Amino acid sequence: MKAFFDTNILVYTATSDAKKHTAADCLRRGGLVSVQVLNEFVHVARRKLRHDWPQIELALGLFRASLDDVLPVTLNTHTGAMSLARDHALSFYDALIVAAAIEAGCDILYSEDMQHGRTIGGLAIINPFLESAS
Repeated sequence: MKAFFDTNILVYTATSDAKKHTAADCLRRGGLVSVQVLNEFVHVARRKLRHDWPQIELALGLFRASLDDVLPVTLNTHTGAMSLARDHALSFYDALIVAAAIEAGCDILYSEDMQHGRTIGGLAIINPFLESAS
């Protein structure tokens, strides 16, 4: 099983929200993100969480150390995302995450924001917060 993480999983690890522990457990099991996910984390951490730059840099360092890899967003990723957005009614930025996960050969995409249980191109979207609630 090869996992990919949506931005919200990383964001919850940097909060005091009750979902923090579930998000951290997901990351501990290993997986991948794209540079887009790290960029989105920085945006949310700065604007919504109001973290200062040293806090953000520390979190990014911890993510990079714990993740199996951080993947680039390439022209192929972009092209794949265009098709996924069109064919599966995804927002473009969600489609970029799905495309990166598929390119990386992942089986699971952990995300709170996409449709739990949906499968796209062999990639199962799992909301880990729903599973922990049951």
